[in-house]
Amino acid sequence: MDSLIYLYGLIPTKEMASVPSFPSLKGFGGKEEIFTIPMDTITAIVCTLDSNEHSEESIKENIQNDMDWLQEKAFHHHETVAAFYKYFTIIPLKFCTIYKSEESLRHTVEINKGIVEKSFSTLHGNEEWNLKIYCDDSVLKEYITNEDPVMQAKRNEINELSPGRKFFEMKKLDRLAETQLENEKNRICEEVHTVLTEFSLHAAIKKNWSKDATGRQEIMTWNSVFLLPEEGVERFLEQIQRFEKEMESRGWRLEASGPWPAYHFSSFA
Repeated sequence: MDSLIYLYGLIPTKEMASVPSFPSLKGFGGKEEIFTIPMDTITAIVCTLDSNEHSEESIKENIQNDMDWLQEKAFHHHETVAAFYKYFTIIPLKFCTIYKSEESLRHTVEINKGIVEKSFSTLHGNEEWNLKIYCDDSVLKEYITNEDPVMQAKRNEINELSPGRKFFEMKKLDRLAETQLENEKNRICEEVHTVLTEFSLHAAIKKNWSKDATGRQEIMTWNSVFLLPEEGVERFLEQIQRFEKEMESRGWRLEASGPWPAYHFSSFA
């Protein structure tokens, strides 16, 4: 059986000439070298895999049941793509994108050539950045309890009631604070995202991470990615700093990271 082909990413062939030395890196299996397969205007960054050691069944088994293996290989994939991103406009492929043969890879690239070249055009001169927004609910809730107009109006209304009624209405006031907290978190995050979208060519909202994943006490309330023109990155980051300065006292934290390989704004098969 032919060796399998592990695909890390696709780059424009014309950019190969501008790089004096191709990065020398080991492949997915830890032994084989990473190399390129030129296909006219598109070049694939790949390595070979022993089909006996890396069958579809064994890879699925490792992904599902071997967390150490998964972390090691996922880190290898990410670091490899990031290494080539330093030199090339790259369409990064998903972890464990594997073809049964070079012929199969060539066929897939050929039928998707238009999509790939359009992605190259979209990505060239642009950078992917991530923004995560965190909130300390206790700090923001205290601010809302004291400053929110709806809360103030309700508190004034309760103060006019008899002691017996006041006791029950005060319990409702805490539930109202929770509702206003969630409303405020959604409002602020959407407002920040809308403003930052003005700096970007494309933007997308991702799933929030749990505390177990972030390792933080604050709750992640927003997770988004932006494709930014290189010349606009500095203004984008300055705007985030302004937001954080304004919002920090109310329990907000904003974390921008990048540039990253454009997993979210490139297309292939």
